[in-house]
Amino acid sequence: MSGEQFIADHVKGIGSSGIRRVFDLGATLKDPINLSIGQPDFPVPEPIRRAMIQAVEDGRTGYTVTRGIAPLRERIARALKDEFDWSPDLFVTSGLSGGLLLVLMACLNPGEEVIFGDPYFVSYKQLVPLVGAKPVIVDLYDSKFQLDPDRIEAAITDRTKIILLCSPSNPTGVVYEADRLQAVCETARRRDLLIVSDEIYEMLCYDGKNPSPVSFAPERTVLLRGYGKSYAMTGLRMGYAAGPEPIITEMAKLQQYTYVCAPHPMQYGGLAAMDTDMSAQIDAYRKKRDLVCDALEGVVEFVRPGGGFYVFAKTPNGYDSSNAFIEAAIERNLLMIPGEVFSERNTHFRISYAAPDDKLRAGCDVVRELAQA
Repeated sequence: MSGEQFIADHVKGIGSSGIRRVFDLGATLKDPINLSIGQPDFPVPEPIRRAMIQAVEDGRTGYTVTRGIAPLRERIARALKDEFDWSPDLFVTSGLSGGLLLVLMACLNPGEEVIFGDPYFVSYKQLVPLVGAKPVIVDLYDSKFQLDPDRIEAAITDRTKIILLCSPSNPTGVVYEADRLQAVCETARRRDLLIVSDEIYEMLCYDGKNPSPVSFAPERTVLLRGYGKSYAMTGLRMGYAAGPEPIITEMAKLQQYTYVCAPHPMQYGGLAAMDTDMSAQIDAYRKKRDLVCDALEGVVEFVRPGGGFYVFAKTPNGYDSSNAFIEAAIERNLLMIPGEVFSERNTHFRISYAAPDDKLRAGCDVVRELAQA
């Protein structure tokens, strides 16, 4: 018996993550120039480490209440009140990805539709069908990866329920323009749709603040944020969800039966993180952004990112797909991600500049050599 006969049909259509495949490949290469994974290259700041270690020393390793420890929830609530003058229901999730799955499970019936832009974070296209719903993907290449309110409205049907947004974007690094975002929020209000806002990179903005749909449609926004990208806590699985009470209640109920609770000691790390100054790290990533953009300007086409730590560049002439270009780069010991991982197109590739400066310079040298060959 092979066991294959027991695999559910809705799982068979999900392939392995292209990002994780490159991650695994990187582990087999000797000292690669790894510009593939979106993971900070700085250590978890010391106050956060101390808080988590102390939590373990104090025996805080059992279950917490499903919604998370009270001090962290109270601290999140204060932050949202200060930022938006908003007092939503909220709870602590096991990473932003945990919150994303829970909101889709809580809100979507079979056959209902979720609209999101192309390019998109790799999970969106896979998680929506996993809960029986349908992804509706709106091309944003012509708008330089900015929201296109007209195209989004044109994609709405009587089955549409959610507009899923991500700013700063993975993979493009684009920060949404406030007027475009406001127009989408007005559409959501007019058409009675829910907005789910993935803001995992919201602290990593280099040219001004990241606009949020909470500012325009707080009553119909589920805000998802996390600690992984901004505080180098990717493997510690910490995030939170905030929004309308009926939705958050159902999400928290589902957490009881899935994740149970966010990791207990890491919740104390999250509490410490919210009072940790990250300006030096943000400044460093601004400089890394500038280093890569300056090095590749005129070599490959790209939209200058305003946040996150990615450049989404067009594959140079001479390569029939981003895969062919990535394969040529791998032969030079350079790891990047082909654009098809994030898109219905296969015309671009993603560079992560969450890497040491010497690796960034070396990687840009390889890209220039391949582009000019």
